[in-house]
Amino acid sequence: MNKGELAAAVAEKTDLSKAQATDAVEAVFGCITDALKKGEEVRVLGFGNFAISERAASTGRNPQTGEKIEIKASKQAKFKPGKGLKDAVNS
Repeated sequence: MNKGELAAAVAEKTDLSKAQATDAVEAVFGCITDALKKGEEVRVLGFGNFAISERAASTGRNPQTGEKIEIKASKQAKFKPGKGLKDAVNS
């Protein structure tokens, strides 16, 4: 399911038009992104948690040349599913 299909499914389950549902889906993703940029966690009870994980700088190797390269430190978004989501998927 892509973002357009998600918006269509939201529109179908609510009394929103497809355009309104698209705006709502975009707003939810925007709010999650903004919170993660600020270093905040986003917890959705029964669904899961979104958080930022720090990756330390490291030294890697170019597989074609064998040359050592420096890999910069970075941040990654992580999602940990909640019990409600796990139960729904496994039922």
